[in-house]
Amino acid sequence: MKVLIIGSGGREHALAWKIAQSQIVEKVFCAPGNPGAANVSECVPLAVDDFDGLIKFAQYNAIGLTVVGPEVPLAAGIVDRFAEAGLKAFGPSAAAAQLEASKRFAKDLMARYSIPTSEYASFTNADEAIAYVQEKGAPIVIKADGLAAGKGVTVAHDVESAVSAIKEAMVDGVFNDAGNSVVIEECLVGEEASIFALTDGETILSLVASQDHKPAYDGDAGPNTGGMGAYSPAPVVTDALFEEIERTVLRPCVDGMAADGNRYAGVLYAGLMMTAEGPKVIEFNCRFGDPETQVVLPRMKSDIVPMLEACCDGTLRGHSIDWKDDACVSVVMASAGYPGAYKKGIAIEGIEQADSQDGVIVFHAGTTSHDGQLVTNGGRVLNVTALGEDVASAIQNAYTAVDAISFDGAHYRRDIGHKALAHSAT
Repeated sequence: MKVLIIGSGGREHALAWKIAQSQIVEKVFCAPGNPGAANVSECVPLAVDDFDGLIKFAQYNAIGLTVVGPEVPLAAGIVDRFAEAGLKAFGPSAAAAQLEASKRFAKDLMARYSIPTSEYASFTNADEAIAYVQEKGAPIVIKADGLAAGKGVTVAHDVESAVSAIKEAMVDGVFNDAGNSVVIEECLVGEEASIFALTDGETILSLVASQDHKPAYDGDAGPNTGGMGAYSPAPVVTDALFEEIERTVLRPCVDGMAADGNRYAGVLYAGLMMTAEGPKVIEFNCRFGDPETQVVLPRMKSDIVPMLEACCDGTLRGHSIDWKDDACVSVVMASAGYPGAYKKGIAIEGIEQADSQDGVIVFHAGTTSHDGQLVTNGGRVLNVTALGEDVASAIQNAYTAVDAISFDGAHYRRDIGHKALAHSAT
């Protein structure tokens, strides 16, 4: 079979890398892909929002399965369009993708089906939102309702910061239409974790837990980003907590979506906070997480393609996943200034040296080629990923690889995975 992957980041490179290993896959295409994905697939110059072009390409090349990486085309209905054209695409429908595309939709669903989450209120009027914050006090969380590339969330530690975040979203239009309404939430306290689950709308097949690092700087300081690194396994999610999450979060979410007429098929991403009262949902996403995918897929022994097909076909029951005992750590090397303004076109050196190390895979997140030279082309540039017999070994292997790579202004956190080490020390 031929497989088409839609997207251009580190997540899509990781998907291409994993899918290319499948015994049932003849060829992998990536649209538009990146120079790293080009090592394991054929990249085609089609944008993720060029639905007509992507459908024509899939039809002409007899693509048996299309895997959609980013949330924006999912929310815009790419899976529906492919289905109308008689093509199989992995991911939720536009109606089901509202689970990520609208924070209000997701919170209302959680309230209806008693899925544990934070107290919240939603607003379309800035003055009313500000009055609510002044009544509730801080800390408090302000979220743009729509898609904001992972940057629409402010954890405000004082009322002034919260009011400023509301004005940025609702008055200044920093997030465009995504900030026309906001969801204001109680600030949850605890340690975060991410869990993906494959589902065909009925059967749920959970993947191993991982932990992302959103803040830009060491010690979880600085502004939120799309993710500065990740590791798996996440020891904060014990076996008992994992079972509780499946029972109280994943199952009622999939069943609730079906009951509401929005059958959910694809990968369900639960972003969770392990609080003193138990696991609570921070957010749901409708696609593989980035950079968590880059630490989950290298640990997967099983062929992922039959499971992706089964999610599309409604035949996931009976499938299972075998996992490596190894831990995996991924460090994001970002451009100077990220998540704010940054320069592009800066030469990158040392990837071949890093890639040659045992257990290391360098996934390209924001790169391009210019006159034969690999250069930066995004905020998050590389996901330097390494396996190890435990998290400590994986951390050491990842940072050894990071030290082999250089580009002017490269910024990365030096403490990816340290929370896992704190668990092992207790």
